[in-house]
Amino acid sequence: MELRDTWKRPDILVVAGGVIPPNDFDFLKQADCFEVFGPGTKIPKAAKGILEVLGRRG
Repeated sequence: MELRDTWKRPDILVVAGGVIPPNDFDFLKQADCFEVFGPGTKIPKAAKGILEVLGRRG
């Protein structure tokens, strides 16, 4: 998130995924992570959510 601020690019969505402990999800969201995908998340489900947000941004 710091690099996003440094380069003045608030339009960049930060996404986290992989083996992330569920108790870290809130921390990542509060740190301005757009979405957190834990183990077992199906790629189509993750992609759909990201594409919906990008589509609303124009």
